[in-house]
Amino acid sequence: MKKTILTAIAALMVSASALAAGPAPDGQVVTRAGTNPSVSVPKANFTGQARMETLFKAQGKFTAYGASVTFEPGARTHWHIHPNGQVLIVTAGVGYTQEWGKAVQTIYPGDVVWCPPGIKHWHGATAATAMSHTAISQVGDPVVWLEEVGDTSYPK
Repeated sequence: MKKTILTAIAALMVSASALAAGPAPDGQVVTRAGTNPSVSVPKANFTGQARMETLFKAQGKFTAYGASVTFEPGARTHWHIHPNGQVLIVTAGVGYTQEWGKAVQTIYPGDVVWCPPGIKHWHGATAATAMSHTAISQVGDPVVWLEEVGDTSYPK
């Protein structure tokens, strides 16, 4: 069954108002590491254990937000769609990503994955290693959550 949420972070029960673009700051803003709490991702949209930490929020006319997501070995998203697209930057470990109807691709630290608007896909860790990535999305871009990634799609 399709589940729509305002954003991936909204699925983590972070209020949408906390993500909305506030007034633009007068100068640079430094957010210290460890300032934002790490929270478990919702079981409704993920298989296995994963955690997310907000890295930055929208500011003024800049309407993107970023989050760091860490997938334990075997953890992965369900199939989903970002109507406005998403960027993933792999920061640690080894993972997988797959676009509907295409082969699974292995992703490594430093790889950047552009998920185009409206493309059904999933991403997560390999069965043996954890994987972390930075996810950058638009505020107000409703993620459409779909079915679990079955054993035939997930490499063992």
